[in-house]
Amino acid sequence: MNPLTALIADDEEAPRAQLRAALAKAWPELGVVAECVNGVDAWDAFLEHEPAVCFLDIRMPGLSGIEVAQRIDGRVPVVFVTAHGDHALAAFDAGAVDYVLKPVDPERLGQAVARARARLAQPGPAAAQAPGVAELLARLAAEVGHQARRPAALEVIQAGVGKEVRLIRIDEVIYFESDARYTRVVHEGGEALIRTPLKELLAQLDAQRFWQVHRSVIVNHRHISAAVRVDEGNMHLTLRDRPEKLPVSRHFQGLFKGQ
Repeated sequence: MNPLTALIADDEEAPRAQLRAALAKAWPELGVVAECVNGVDAWDAFLEHEPAVCFLDIRMPGLSGIEVAQRIDGRVPVVFVTAHGDHALAAFDAGAVDYVLKPVDPERLGQAVARARARLAQPGPAAAQAPGVAELLARLAAEVGHQARRPAALEVIQAGVGKEVRLIRIDEVIYFESDARYTRVVHEGGEALIRTPLKELLAQLDAQRFWQVHRSVIVNHRHISAAVRVDEGNMHLTLRDRPEKLPVSRHFQGLFKGQ
């Protein structure tokens, strides 16, 4: 049996430490595989570590905890750890998401742990265990006004090419692909390298236009020709005007369900 793992995200060190200590008592067999200080890192860590459960602060830089939960999309149980001011959370006392108020009360955390355990014990995909998760998160997002801390949307990317600094309009980008050092920007006029990590770009891109399909790839969906399932676990994308194929990881294959 695989060990149970968790991700914790909070932009303040003291609440993270308190939650970690409380979890050690409430759920001793749960191992914390990642601690993050913002939503962008939390989403990236989720893709890297694939934890069994996530404990997310709501108000974080980059992506809010709600936005991270929306991207997780019911794959695993999510528990919001939030301040007393978020009274809207009372409407979510049961269901697809749960919450614990700061400072963490051991009894309330125990209830959230029990619910998460119950969901993990159910057979079948996690998303199937949580009907209405998208609607719940959309309602919560509207009630707490999480969009106030979103960074401004990108319109132009500046990329150094030799002695030039080229200005690439965001609507000309076909896809972004990252490695350990650079992000490759493939656009209608060619390509360039920038130092901005893909996970930072993600928070500034229009999610309706730019789809993340892999931890290292974000693609402008207007340039996708087809999604091809290679076998049970593998899929790739073909593009309208370019020969390369882009990988689609398991987490994102649900974007291409067909009819």
